[in-house]
Amino acid sequence: MPGRLAVDFGTSNTVLALWDADRQEASTYAPAAYRSLYPQGDGTTSVIPSLIHYGEDQHQWLGQQVLQRNLLKHPHTLRWAKSYIGRGGTSRGRRIGERQVSFHQAGHDFLTTLLRLTREDLALADEEIALTVPVDSYEHYAAWLGDAASAAGLPRYRLIDEASAAALGYGAHIQAGDCYLVFDFGGGTLDVAVVLIEPEDTAANGRRCRILAKAGAQIGGISLDKLLFQDVLLQTGRADTDPLIQTLSGAILAECEQAKIQLTSQSEAAITLLDPDTGQVLEAAWSRSRFEELMDEAGLIGGIDRLIRQALNRARDRGYSEEQIKSVLLVGGSSQIPVVRTTLARIFGKDRLFADRPIDAVARGAAAFVGGVDFYDHIQHSYAIRHRDPKTGHWTYRTLVEAGSPYPSAEPIAHLTVKASFDGQDQLGLAIFELGEQLQSTGAAASTELVFDPAGGARILAVATAEQERRSHFWMNENSPTFLTTSQPVNAGDACFRISFGIDGNKRLLLTARELANGRLLYSDYPVIQLS
Repeated sequence: MPGRLAVDFGTSNTVLALWDADRQEASTYAPAAYRSLYPQGDGTTSVIPSLIHYGEDQHQWLGQQVLQRNLLKHPHTLRWAKSYIGRGGTSRGRRIGERQVSFHQAGHDFLTTLLRLTREDLALADEEIALTVPVDSYEHYAAWLGDAASAAGLPRYRLIDEASAAALGYGAHIQAGDCYLVFDFGGGTLDVAVVLIEPEDTAANGRRCRILAKAGAQIGGISLDKLLFQDVLLQTGRADTDPLIQTLSGAILAECEQAKIQLTSQSEAAITLLDPDTGQVLEAAWSRSRFEELMDEAGLIGGIDRLIRQALNRARDRGYSEEQIKSVLLVGGSSQIPVVRTTLARIFGKDRLFADRPIDAVARGAAAFVGGVDFYDHIQHSYAIRHRDPKTGHWTYRTLVEAGSPYPSAEPIAHLTVKASFDGQDQLGLAIFELGEQLQSTGAAASTELVFDPAGGARILAVATAEQERRSHFWMNENSPTFLTTSQPVNAGDACFRISFGIDGNKRLLLTARELANGRLLYSDYPVIQLS
């Protein structure tokens, strides 16, 4: 049955929306205990701040409860969980009492508690819900979201990328047959998508948007908070290892976030913090122009421009020029920063920018999606076989699926021959990797990150090149890389199997394998991995 609830788990705020089938529109929803009202357009919209605080008695406070109790700066309060979960790997999190709480666990606790209460309040039965994912997210993040929903008693869910949901959420302004660019600059990610609204006579179930091109990067509001944090160190002449900085780092980050918000609408902002134990005072101030200089020096403004150009170039490759984009739909709190809007206006012109629902467009669109409104999509990431170059001895990749490929495929998309690596081998296989965007393309800010120690202190560390590659290359079948068994042992260099690949309607990579020695068919359209 069609669902009603959509969940947009955000780095700074989480937005829930409900689809009204009778009125054919969505509205935001939030449990009263966790709800905060966020200004949007001429009014406000309901959000749940993505905050969780762990009390000494194992009690948990969520969202607005954290702010009401003045616990935002407390070392037992965790925030920005989505940003840490989305980039993969492990995070140390915080030491709380006798246990270590990772950002993965904090995000899980936040989301399952919120969804469990929502399920009870709305009496959700056997309904699907919609979960939103960033354009540049990976399977581990989608799986994490699904686990949280299942733990809350909502095991049936559909995934929709945030850019597509935003296009649906701006449906009141969208005209069938037009081309739009969705600019989603939230707390943790920047996603750019060029979408085409299908003409009504070609849409089987109402209005649909087809994704023409996408580009994404892990930069967002948290990146801007990090810039201000770094500038606090410069203004005060301190290092992040300074005892005062370690003591106040959580409070400094919270104040930097507020300063960033102030600089969106004001020309100046300042912060003052006091260490209650020593009486030391920490002060910093910025003008809006200085804030914009920091963004420019970190390569963020140039990175934003390049990401937009990347999406436009991909759309052009599919036959759609920049001039055909009717409007630019702004999503996410960071999209309201003046220099960001100036950059967009310089490229597209001020008249093409729409910004009347930057906070809840994604959730509203996802609610429409789970309620029955659909869209066309394509494969977002590239997928490749990893093998060792015999000349150099280094690992290299052969692409099987290009980002932007349509699905399902009518014909095989790739063929290859698998050879034995050593004498006596009878088990062969393929290492299939998902390839992401290189983070270096977004500027200097992408090569550093905020890392919290167990006590809650924050430090800014460089991300090694090898680590950046690890985060953008995901081994999809690591647990089962060898699945081709020969009829008898073979010798090194023998050609053993002829493989062909395809994609089905559920975005699965299909494999057909035939043994060359005897023509034996091992697999026919066997689903190997889930694509995204």
